[in-house]
Amino acid sequence: MILEAANGGATKTRIMYKAFLSYAQLKEYLSVLIENNLLEYLEGTQTYKTTEKGFNFLRMHNEIGELLQTSVKEPRIQ
Repeated sequence: MILEAANGGATKTRIMYKAFLSYAQLKEYLSVLIENNLLEYLEGTQTYKTTEKGFNFLRMHNEIGELLQTSVKEPRIQ
């Protein structure tokens, strides 16, 4: 949710509300995402932005979610 909220750039406050996080949680998650190059901080605008690697992660995460939602039908024995 943080990566989606930071799509195109977002402040800490905006991310916090969109991802339903406390400030303490947000600070911890932001540092982990930045360390793993999924998110970047833009000093000039004081915003966070999802990186290309972050977008790839989101895409894969969504694809896996779609795969898990499709039900596999068992062949019927008659």
